[in-house]
Formats: sequence, C-alpha cells, structure tokens
Amino acid sequence: MFVATAKDGTEIHYRDGKRFLYLSAVFFPVIPTLSVLLYFTSIGVWATLIPFAYLYMFAPIVDAIIGEDTHNPPDEVMPAMASDRFYNWMVRAAVPMLWISFVATVLLIGTQDLPWWSILALVVGAGSVSGNSITIGHELGHKNNNTDQRFAMWANAVVGYAHFRVEHNHGHHVLVSTPEDPASSQMGETIYSFVLREIPGALKNGWSFEANRLRKKGKSVFSPDNELLQGWAITLTAAAILVALLGWMVAPFILVHHMFGWYGLTQANYVEHYGLLREKRENGRYEPCRPHHSWNTNHTFSNLITFHLQRHSDHHSNPMRPYQTLRDFPDLPRLPSGYPGMFALAAFPPLFFKVMDPKVMDWAGGDFSKVNVLPAKRKQLVQRWSQPAHVEPSLNVLD
Repeated sequence: MFVATAKDGTEIHYRDGKRFLYLSAVFFPVIPTLSVLLYFTSIGVWATLIPFAYLYMFAPIVDAIIGEDTHNPPDEVMPAMASDRFYNWMVRAAVPMLWISFVATVLLIGTQDLPWWSILALVVGAGSVSGNSITIGHELGHKNNNTDQRFAMWANAVVGYAHFRVEHNHGHHVLVSTPEDPASSQMGETIYSFVLREIPGALKNGWSFEANRLRKKGKSVFSPDNELLQGWAITLTAAAILVALLGWMVAPFILVHHMFGWYGLTQANYVEHYGLLREKRENGRYEPCRPHHSWNTNHTFSNLITFHLQRHSDHHSNPMRPYQTLRDFPDLPRLPSGYPGMFALAAFPPLFFKVMDPKVMDWAGGDFSKVNVLPAKRKQLVQRWSQPAHVEPSLNVLD
C-alpha cells in the first residue's frame, strides 16, 4: 500500500494491482527451461515448440482477449513507487533466469538427437525469448548505480549485445525518430532492410561512444574499462565453456541463437518509432522528444511480460522513470496490437504497411513532410499519400 498526500491535504491510499503480476516478466525467461524439462516427459520433442508458440501465438491471443490497460497510478504516489526496491529486484531476478534458459537449451541441443524442425523451433523460439535479455538490460541500464549497470551488462551478454546500453542511452535517446538514428525505422522500410541498417549502425555508434568516453579519460580504447569488451568477454567465455563441454556441434546453435536475440531487439525498435519524425528547427536542432514521437500500446499481457516496455511514449519523454510508474496518455500514436502481435505482422511487409502506413499519415495530419520516410521510397510514397500541406494533425501534441 502506498500512501501520499494530495495538494488539498487529503490522504491517498493506493494499491498497485499489477505489483505481483510483473512476476510474469520473471517467468517469461523461464519458458525455454520449462520446454527442456517437459522434453523429458511424455510430451517429448513437441515441447521444443513451446518458446516459439508462447511468444508468437499465445501472447498475441491473450493480448487480444484481455485487451488494454490504460490505468495510471496517482501522481502523488509515484515517488514512493519509484523508490520501492521490490520492483527493481524483480528485474534483477530475471537475469539469472535468462542465463539458466540459455544454458539449458544448449545442453539439450548438445546431448539429444533432435529432428531438424525441433532445432529450428528452439533456435527461433529460445533465441527470441533470450532477446528479452535486452529488454531487461534496457530497464537496468537506465539506472544510475553500478549494481544495476552490472546486472544490465550480464543481461545483454546473454546474446552478445554488450554495446546496447551505451548506444541506447547516448545514441538512440538523442536521435530517436530522426533519419540519423539507425534504431528508428522509416516509412516504407521493411523489417528485413531495417535489420541490415540497425544492427551494424548500433554497433558502430556504441563502439564510437565508448571509445570517446575512454579517450576523454586518457585511456586506451582496448582498456579493461571498456564496457563493450567486458560484456563480450562474458559472452565468449560462456560460449567457450559450453563448446568445450559439448563439442563444436553446439557452436552454430549458439551463434544463430544470439542472432535471433539481436533480431528480437530489431523487431522492437522497428515498431516503436516507425515513420515518426521529430521536426528540425531553423537552428539545425531537432525538437525535444515528446510522447507522440513513439508508438504506444497498453495491451495488458505483453506489457506485463516486458516490464511495461510498450508504454514507450512516456519512456522516451522520461528515460529515468522506472517501468512501474510509466504513464499512458489519451492522445498518442497507438499500435493495434502488443509487441508479439506486431512482430508477427512485421514479418509480412505488405500487411504491415497496409496497417501502419495509414496510421503514420493520420499521425502526421496528412502532411508527408512530417514523416520519417525511407529515401528510396519517398517518390513512390509521396505520389500515394501526398495531400495538401498544413493539414491539422488528428492527434494532439503532448508537451
């Protein structure tokens, strides 16, 4: 129970109904471990389909059934909620769960004679679930204490994405919803072309930011203090131990597993800012990032299992705000489904464009100059969507 005093002097008593429901986000990384254990029951090899089915079938269906949750905690209790360590320890608890699932899956691959379709299902399903390690690393990486940042490093190391915290905090949050950001997708850009721009772009930027930080301290780029090298060392050490124990046959699985983890982040970045553009001012600077520069969704189940990542609009406006206090607003660009459903939709670009492009143009008020568009598709899209400029936007701009 959180207690606070309102401006009029009345006492507010508030109980967070989602407090223990966030444990579903701690359970989510356990799904691959569960499938490994069930493999040794009468379910057998069919259990290896569970991670894929959970993420891409079960979660979207539950989202559709339960619907959205637009509730916000009272402003007065948010400071108390933000300082409650219970919420933070749940995020930390997910980190060892991620590592256990990764190791359990590799052990199964390395010790059992599985059919090809089972291995494929595991590499896609378990790899995608492991991609949630970056979600965990994202929440912890926004904390300003060494303990949480170390937890973030271990989370990102599950799939070898050590550069994420540096690039995300110093690159993506600065350049979000601009053509300069490799992690902001453009209208007309398929997820398959986006991944070829986002992954190398994020790596390049992350390395550059870390190199500059170390140089300012008078240290070598290859110093032991290099956060990226520390994280990659954890990833490579874990892989080396598993290969030494199980043989080289598990090495390809580990590599592809990690790649699907990276792709999990790509899917999230792709749907979070698709087509949205911050306007550039006369001085050459972009306007401040506001809630309407991110696609938002309140789908209950997928928000719970991702620690409210999908309330992305408030996150980009207030990066240091912890997940349990992220707010919804009534007038925001909204996704038609939670992230799992959107990931499945993105896999089919014609369908994704059919659903999302009208939403982008609605957000821009019919003014194509306000859209972050793929240069190669600009002429084609202008011809299709061009309308008289200076149409009033259909969505209110939130300060």
